[in-house]
Amino acid sequence: MCGIVGAIAERDVVPVLLEGLRKLEYRGYDSAGIAIVNDGLHRLRSVGRVSGLADMAQQAKVSGNLGIAHTRWATHGVPNERNAHPHVSHDGLAIVHNGIIENHETIRTRLIDSGYVFDSDTDTEVVAHLVHSHLEPAADLLEAVRRTVAQLEGSYAIAIVAEKAPDRLVVARQGAPLLLGLGDGENFCASDASALLQVTKQIVYLEEGDVVELRKDSYRIINIDGNNVERAVHESALSADAVELGPYEHYMQKEIFEQPGAVAATIEMVMGAQSIIPQLFGAEAGDILDDVDSVTILACGTSFHAGLTARYWIEAIAGLPCTVEIASEFRYRTTVPNPRALIIAISQSGETADTIAALLHAKSLGQKRTLAICNVPESSLMRHAALKFLTRAGPEIGVASTKAFTTQLASLFLLTLVLAKIKGRLSVEEERRHIHALRHLPAALSAVLSLEQEVKQWADRFSSKHHALFLGRGAHYPIALEGALKLKEISYIHAEAYPAGELKHGPLALVDADMPVIAIAPNDALIEKLQSNLQEVSARGGELYVLADADSQIHSSQGVNIIRMIEHTGHLSPILHTLPLQLLAYHAALVKGTDVDKPRNLAKSVTVE
Repeated sequence: MCGIVGAIAERDVVPVLLEGLRKLEYRGYDSAGIAIVNDGLHRLRSVGRVSGLADMAQQAKVSGNLGIAHTRWATHGVPNERNAHPHVSHDGLAIVHNGIIENHETIRTRLIDSGYVFDSDTDTEVVAHLVHSHLEPAADLLEAVRRTVAQLEGSYAIAIVAEKAPDRLVVARQGAPLLLGLGDGENFCASDASALLQVTKQIVYLEEGDVVELRKDSYRIINIDGNNVERAVHESALSADAVELGPYEHYMQKEIFEQPGAVAATIEMVMGAQSIIPQLFGAEAGDILDDVDSVTILACGTSFHAGLTARYWIEAIAGLPCTVEIASEFRYRTTVPNPRALIIAISQSGETADTIAALLHAKSLGQKRTLAICNVPESSLMRHAALKFLTRAGPEIGVASTKAFTTQLASLFLLTLVLAKIKGRLSVEEERRHIHALRHLPAALSAVLSLEQEVKQWADRFSSKHHALFLGRGAHYPIALEGALKLKEISYIHAEAYPAGELKHGPLALVDADMPVIAIAPNDALIEKLQSNLQEVSARGGELYVLADADSQIHSSQGVNIIRMIEHTGHLSPILHTLPLQLLAYHAALVKGTDVDKPRNLAKSVTVE
């Protein structure tokens, strides 16, 4: 959610901090701020975009070689300047924070009784005053922060500077992402490596409970007990170009068109193979998956829709019962744990708080056969799972997920084939046929993207609508859910999705000339059933927008608009039908003039409950 950047260097760090914040804008935020130590503490805060904060910094002529910066997505307190980070305490101590302090009210009461005065509604200000309360007896900023975090409950990534300690920057993490960037005579911290590619590719991923003191030419990491610990230094594989917009108008557009390459990279290990092996999912995958008798998928949002699609594949091809759980609900109900179930946790960022908590809950119930599917190799989710699969979508900046979704689907299809093979349900001939289909998938995705101009014509008509219905059947029903979510997220058009057979059980009451109905109509075993459902819409005066395979017998008529896809691609068809729905949402949002990459009220990486 929130973005953190910190720096200590010989040079002026203000440009570094501001550029880092710009690279983190994709995470979603409503205010921004910066604090610089230079003959005192200088703090600037602004509601709105980072560009406004940059203008303030230029006008104020703020500079210095030690500082922290932040973009805030409001949780505690409305988005205004008084609640924006950094928050300060006495003696020029400033803090930025990502996460939620669950026991902040108890600590706040104790601090007020001690004489501290609060200026904001946030939980973060509690941490600032608590650090200050420990600073006098500790007489050292690192030790004061260590004592502070030992009292905190919840999740946090924090960075702290103080005018009485102008030679150091102290950071800590628990349950929220934070990493270090190492330079030559300068060091940095950030929520995301993309914020630091401008200055370094040498990255240290912090572990839970780490507290770090950064100086210009050194750093020291301790754990919650005060003992020194070592963390590996990694060279980031990201390039600065990967997070640049290039010739595209928006990141979402760029990422939609990157999907053929992203999917090809994700399934690269089978592109030239003759067979599928369990070790695609980890060295121990063969032993772990061999004993699995069911599958439970944990995910949120778009990743949840990927899981719903995979359920059809896993049950139909691998013959294993599969349930899909909304991660934010899973640990708050009584479940019947099965120690032989494979628990799959799916997240683009790997820092989704609800999904991590659900995975840990499943493990606490004795379900140890776990697999993380994620787009970030060093994420928290990957570290908590026994098996791992890295989707190779590359950085996804747009809040509305696109290439992360299709690469998740591709990886879940690979997993389905592995499970089917282990369970003896995949013949050699079927295996080769599926591999051939996967090899063709990137080219098929490119062919679907060529339909953009036709989708734009639909979007022009959609932009004036206030509601829409999406219909799908079988494995395409979750794709309808995803299409409705995309339209809601970035165009703010209210949309719902239903299995097409459910139309007559209630939603049909909504259908009229002002309610466009988008139908996913692959030429599969359910096509005749779907055609009957579409006739129900036409008979009520509804206008249909149908994504039909090239070899289907659905034809255009009055009130029935058709875009022809490529010929039916069997089990991989849901992946292909995703792209036109992404393009529809994107172009409808363009016509409406919304902020495509940073839709209101949303954040890219949801690191709080």
